[in-house]
Amino acid sequence: MFKYFDKIVRATPSEDTLMILQNMKGMIGKKFSFLNYYKEIPVSYDATLLAVENEMAEFEVHEYQAKVVNIEKRALIYCPEKSPFADDIFGDAFYVNIARKKIILCKFSYAKIRSDMRRYVRVVLDKPLDIDLIIDGKPIDASIIDISLGGAAMRVMDIDLLTPGLAVSPCLKLVDHGTGRITEVDLNATVVRIVGDAAPFICLLEFHPEKNSQQQIAYFINQRQVEIIKELKELGN
Repeated sequence: MFKYFDKIVRATPSEDTLMILQNMKGMIGKKFSFLNYYKEIPVSYDATLLAVENEMAEFEVHEYQAKVVNIEKRALIYCPEKSPFADDIFGDAFYVNIARKKIILCKFSYAKIRSDMRRYVRVVLDKPLDIDLIIDGKPIDASIIDISLGGAAMRVMDIDLLTPGLAVSPCLKLVDHGTGRITEVDLNATVVRIVGDAAPFICLLEFHPEKNSQQQIAYFINQRQVEIIKELKELGN
């Protein structure tokens, strides 16, 4: 639910694309640091610029980067140090060959990568997490679809009682991925905002956990991180 970047227009979109490509032509063989996300986990490895032609750029990338570019159909590139670029770069994927670790990007634009502003690691859940939430004596039908130490995205069908700024006390039901044991974690939280025009809505929560609750959530997130990384390694094998 976090927006990773903002696009930036310096001249016009087409002029920006041509300027990026022109600068890249003088950087053949140089390293660029890529950024993608797989289920909210950052995937960032260095890539080598191989060629620039026909308004496209070819890169040799890490295998994991190629896998995620193939899923997202795009890539972010950090502004290289000591380069003509003043901003980060965004490009659409035109071609991806995971086996050869080669990708071709096109339709470049300037960008501002915002995900570095994150305070916590966030993970997407393949299976929504059960949550007990009662507001004004009414149970709320809800489940968690992604989570961090700082908060969560909660899928809900009814938002009549959920307003930004509302203090709530949810009970998370964290599943141990190894044993299947469920740990109930009570904590205080605040409704940040509601996303969506029709059900199901997404309600963003900010957590205010005590130390014990924070440790339990951290353990759950760490387990999920390990699962996601393993899944990425095995993807396409």
